[in-house]
Amino acid sequence: MRSYSLGDFDAVLAIGRRGSFRAAALDLGLSTSALSNMIAKLESQLGVRLFNRTTRSVALTDAGRRFIEQVSPALTDIHQALDTVRSQQDTPAGTLRINTFATAGREVLGPLVLECLKRFPQVRIDLVTEGNLVDIVAHGFDFGIRSQNLVPSDMIAIPLGPPRKHAVVASPAYLAERGQPRVPADLAGHACIRTRLPNGALFRWQFEADGQPLQVDVDGPLTLDEASLARIAVLASVGIGFFMESDVREDIAAGRLVRLLEEWTPPLAPICLYYPSRRNPPAAFRVFVELARELARARAA
Repeated sequence: MRSYSLGDFDAVLAIGRRGSFRAAALDLGLSTSALSNMIAKLESQLGVRLFNRTTRSVALTDAGRRFIEQVSPALTDIHQALDTVRSQQDTPAGTLRINTFATAGREVLGPLVLECLKRFPQVRIDLVTEGNLVDIVAHGFDFGIRSQNLVPSDMIAIPLGPPRKHAVVASPAYLAERGQPRVPADLAGHACIRTRLPNGALFRWQFEADGQPLQVDVDGPLTLDEASLARIAVLASVGIGFFMESDVREDIAAGRLVRLLEEWTPPLAPICLYYPSRRNPPAAFRVFVELARELARARAA
């Protein structure tokens, strides 16, 4: 007779929470086929189906719904007990899952994520970047990194640096040929690299005039959904780009790109590491928080 494992139950909860085998597999660090086989074996052992599956959707059966309702509180208690034990570890170990967006991921990868791995070799980090804001607890993340104004009020937040700014940039070659915009309205006469948001809408460039927000619809030959691709296009003199300052700071300093309309781009909220309160967090969780506070102090100095 096959015995059940904690991983079996975590898998059921993850699929129920995400409504997708693929998304749950990513959360659990498994392949979709491995997760599907795990659930199939569990259902065979139990003698009931927990999920109704089609090629397009996954839904809990009545038995699956009752199973989750009864198992979930017990699993919460078990994981809290495991956290209590892990909090006594002499050497931080285990996997930390972090949800962020791409620009912030690039900002914190070196000074926070890679530094943590260097100091604590037994810690592993699963960093997920996505444009949509998610409930980190419901989606099984230990931490989130977002703009301060997007952090839920019930979370503990650590600002990871000073306010940020957008940067409008173009290559010297582009400006030599097309001239330099002096006010945001001048962008109408220029080729701009447009950005598509995760929901499919086109991003409107954000400025400020006399303390009032100003949004500008730009036009141009190329539309992209990733800043690193837009940077390549701007460096190739295809057009003017709109970035977070951190993504093009080195290019500006080296003279590869020229900053434009700086007086029209006001400071933005800093990015924050945030997380829910935990009574007995694992040692890996604690050292990551302390490293974030260390980074915050260094950037504030």
